[in-house]
Amino acid sequence: MTEENEVFDRTKMEQGESAISEGAYNFIIGLVLSYGFLANMLMVKFISYSSIVGVNPWIFLIGYFASCFFGVFLYIKSSRPLVSFIGYNFVVVPFGLVINLVVYNYSQTLVVQAVQITGAVTLSMMILGTLFPAFFRRIASALTISLLLVIVWELVATFVFKKVIGILDWIVVLIFSGYIGVDWGRANQIPKTVDNAIDSAAALYMDIINLFLRILRILGRRK
Repeated sequence: MTEENEVFDRTKMEQGESAISEGAYNFIIGLVLSYGFLANMLMVKFISYSSIVGVNPWIFLIGYFASCFFGVFLYIKSSRPLVSFIGYNFVVVPFGLVINLVVYNYSQTLVVQAVQITGAVTLSMMILGTLFPAFFRRIASALTISLLLVIVWELVATFVFKKVIGILDWIVVLIFSGYIGVDWGRANQIPKTVDNAIDSAAALYMDIINLFLRILRILGRRK
């Protein structure tokens, strides 16, 4: 989340930027998020599972991380909305491919349930992030440390013990739920510009998608 902090640490507008109203700012965030979710839905619908699985796993992983890091770099370093939006797309596309691989293994009913739960959690955390921004700022570092520890434990469990630790999914759900509150609260503390709205949406998008994937995994295991 270090990259995202660079977005939310902004305290003034760049040269050439102009402020927009709070309503327009939130509308752009919602619009950019909706675009990303719609793009992912279309990717799931029109890109076949077999065409993704057929790609060499190492090439897929390298391409995934390269695209994501390049996209994050673009939207963080640029103060131009178009460039930031292009960077956002470099994040949305690889995430969409991963979503395609994951949802293939679950029924449509479970996917819909996961979407509904994710939406409810997201809305709740945005409300809390608006009401208690100071609290969420205080827990941001703890969330980052917790996420790093979970990643390490998952790698050890997967490659050393060859097993899945179900409780980690619940922990990740809590972490990314917290991140939504953190990022939404911080998004409303930085200057309200078109570029900052796009960058904030990109950060929230990654929080929400990670939350959705974990919720879907939990639901699938319960079934």
